[in-house]
Amino acid sequence: MKRREFSLSTATAVAASALTLPLATPAMAQARQFKEGKDYVKLAKPVASDVPAGKVEVIEFFWYSCPHCNAFEPTLEAWLKAAPKDLVIRRMPVAFNSSFTPQQKLYFALESMGKVGDLHAKVFRAVHVEKQALNKDDLIFEWIGKQGVDVAKFKEAYNSFSVSNQLRKAAQLQEAYGVEGVPSMGVAGRYYTDGTMAGNMQGVLQVVEYLASTAAKGG
Repeated sequence: MKRREFSLSTATAVAASALTLPLATPAMAQARQFKEGKDYVKLAKPVASDVPAGKVEVIEFFWYSCPHCNAFEPTLEAWLKAAPKDLVIRRMPVAFNSSFTPQQKLYFALESMGKVGDLHAKVFRAVHVEKQALNKDDLIFEWIGKQGVDVAKFKEAYNSFSVSNQLRKAAQLQEAYGVEGVPSMGVAGRYYTDGTMAGNMQGVLQVVEYLASTAAKGG
């Protein structure tokens, strides 16, 4: 979904489900020749990363209300379980305007409470299957309470300085990578790719593995 595509037709949303294709593998990535400027872009200014030496950072930029992100999530989750061990993979919620902020705070609050593994997929389901907006504070708090989470502790995390700091960092990363749509991915603070460039999200995962391998070799 591109920056200004805040609503999609049902047909487009259904078409997005085609993104959940078989997983990319290193062999598949090596079989294709990926080209800078076509399949990915190399950032003019590298983005600083704090991952340990010998590791490569991979960032998925997403938005809970994006149908393409929802369609991609099961494939991404399965890929994460089989991804190369030298990758440090992070999810990063984006904001193309202030209306996105509550869902960013939702993710970062869940992350701070160690609840992403339990509730990340459920947020997507609530928005896209159960048709709950979850785009305002009160709607989020009400939904969180129904998930068996201590609402008072969640509100504390949601409104914390730590989450505010995460919002600032997310904005900086989004700008540094030049994110124009979601889902999209950044690699090693040097490269950026999305479904438009790679052809589809299956292609994105192949490009990511190729770029991660290139970065690991000092490329």
